[in-house]
Amino acid sequence: MAKENKDACDVRVIHEDRVEKAHKFDLKTEEMGTLMPIFKALSDANRLRILHALLHQEMCVCDLAAFLGSSESAVSHQLRNLRQTGLVENRREGTVLYYTLTSGKLRELITTACHQIHQD
Repeated sequence: MAKENKDACDVRVIHEDRVEKAHKFDLKTEEMGTLMPIFKALSDANRLRILHALLHQEMCVCDLAAFLGSSESAVSHQLRNLRQTGLVENRREGTVLYYTLTSGKLRELITTACHQIHQD
């Protein structure tokens, strides 16, 4: 007895209008080049926790290291990655460097994703 494939159609049919529409809205190479590092950054657990913490307040490396239970060096490395990706920015206040999210759109993305996992 053949195993049922729940991820495929029972019959093979190509809807040309849907394929054409998908091509019309397809991502351009340069758009993918911009999006891929963002989603890669979001796929790391510690970077995601950092971004979620920064969603609520700005924090310095020392605070984030204490929050994550990690070394300041490791957190600094992650923040450098997030800054180079354009997801966080920093500001200096005396000898302390504070980090914050760069964009309201990023806040919206993280908030929406968190709400999605809490829906029943």
